[in-house]
Amino acid sequence: MDNLAAYLIAVAGTPEGARLATILALVSALAHAVFGALQKGRHDPWLTRGAIDLWLVVFSAPVALFVVPWPNAATALILVGAVGIHFAYKVAMASAYEKAAFTVVYPVVRGTGPLVTVIAASVFFGEHFTPLQWVGMGCLSGGILLLALRNLAEEKLDPAALRAGLAWALMGGLLVAVYTTYDAYGIRQAPDAFTFLAWFFFVTALDFPVLALHRYRRMDNPPVLAPLMWRGVIGALVAWVSFGGVMLATMVGKVGEAAVLRETSTVFAALIGWFILREKVGPRRLLLMTLVALGAVIVETGG
Repeated sequence: MDNLAAYLIAVAGTPEGARLATILALVSALAHAVFGALQKGRHDPWLTRGAIDLWLVVFSAPVALFVVPWPNAATALILVGAVGIHFAYKVAMASAYEKAAFTVVYPVVRGTGPLVTVIAASVFFGEHFTPLQWVGMGCLSGGILLLALRNLAEEKLDPAALRAGLAWALMGGLLVAVYTTYDAYGIRQAPDAFTFLAWFFFVTALDFPVLALHRYRRMDNPPVLAPLMWRGVIGALVAWVSFGGVMLATMVGKVGEAAVLRETSTVFAALIGWFILREKVGPRRLLLMTLVALGAVIVETGG
């Protein structure tokens, strides 16, 4: 693990690091689409997230406590901030999924996040997109948000619930930008990337199992736990790939580009819905998915 950490530090900011960041961001995008599909299930979104975080604690605790070093004072302080930011993000996402459909919420979150992240990366990390990359950014975020509008037109929900769901989704998108920028700063400041990741997954997952247990006990007809726990196991493993992958990508490459490439998860989510969940896609969604993918390609090649 020490050799791998040293390799990541060595390639950071180099052409090899940029290629590795691209691969990590795309793998993260695919994993995040799977993660979103898991949350789409019949279970209460608060319970689903609680189950995922419970298993994140179970899987991460031995690594954090007995394998990697304990964080130094500076890293520990950054982790405290990460707990608060990610808790706010998880609350926003659970509230959005509770109020509106997955196909409406997910694109709004993913379309808002990268635009704000690119601006934040410019301010905090001195990264700047070329005019051509901004064209790609417009294609990607525009395609994602148009996809949300397309899905929204087909929904028949209570208007008040829909407005609340969209408001929470926008909040979730802004918090995606906040945590992407903050986590990139954290993993770059940490003496060792894998120490940061192990402790990150451990401490940021401690809150929602408690919240979910409280909610479960207050339910009139609580669900059977076994299927929920299995979903939590899979979700926790996918979360390591999804969130860990994008953080490593922001370490060895540019934060803005990694954030944009990760939002191709919308395309992967649509493909999962099409081929696995047997959802109808249609020519308009295919066109918008192509626009999203094209935007990612332009951002990657236009720098």
